Amino acid sequence: MSPLRRAIADYVRALDLERGRSAHTCKAAASDLTRFADFVERGGEVRPDELTLEDFREWLWQESEQGHAAATLARRASTARGFTAWCKAAERGEDVARRLKSPKTGRTLPRMVSQDAMQTILKHLQERAETGDAMALRDHAIIELLYATGMRVSELCTLTTESIDMDARTVRVIGKGNAERVIPFGASAANAIQRWLQNGRPAVATAKPSPAAASALFLGARGGALNQRAVYELSRSLLTYAPGAGPAGPHTFRHTAATHLLDGGADLRGVQEFLGHADLGTTQIYTHVSAERLRETYRQAHPRA
Repeated sequence: MSPLRRAIADYVRALDLERGRSAHTCKAAASDLTRFADFVERGGEVRPDELTLEDFREWLWQESEQGHAAATLARRASTARGFTAWCKAAERGEDVARRLKSPKTGRTLPRMVSQDAMQTILKHLQERAETGDAMALRDHAIIELLYATGMRVSELCTLTTESIDMDARTVRVIGKGNAERVIPFGASAANAIQRWLQNGRPAVATAKPSPAAASALFLGARGGALNQRAVYELSRSLLTYAPGAGPAGPHTFRHTAATHLLDGGADLRGVQEFLGHADLGTTQIYTHVSAERLRETYRQAHPRA
């Protein structure tokens, strides 16, 4: 392993163990910096203290020539800046990428589901759950909880049975940076979760579960702890029937919950805490969603639009 690649591995390890970044963030950083190492080491091994700003600029130019999206290039530039800042702090090199600029990105509005479409999805899930099928009970509880709380799929998949307080109707989640927050949920979600716990989970739980499955709130069809792929597949199957463009993953239900809260008069700061956003600016995107929906309604309904 070259000195540069060893430094990259140490940096990614530091992101995980010292800074508490998510597995997704660490994986993305490792992927981006490995691409950079492949580019800069075409002529042989390179040490971190040999890197220059031009190395990173040429790499980003090549990435842009290959047709990568502006958002991807912006992430890679951010990763590069983080890496060289760490190199300087760790006395492995200089912070040469600090002046590396990210390409400007156009902010796209997240996909969300209308209240009518959301009710249709939940009614469909409830009718399936009425059959008593364990997976149908689980799927109903998952979507009710995602919509009720706006939690991330990564947070959902790490919930344990102790995370849920059925009496208070709250769920304790561990978000990005190991930040903990408690989110309330309503009667519909509570009923769906209760039915899953009483009739669904026992039907799929194995006699000798793994430590993760033994405490997991949601289980897979074979009794293991629920994984994110299963939630993505469920979300895609449901959102196929809901109008709208954009990614059809579980994050859509998070976007939908936030937008419906703001439509109902919720305070932006409260929605920020609800979603677990560190920056209020991240939450403000949902005000744009509501405004865009209002403009579309005006265009369709107002005689002078």
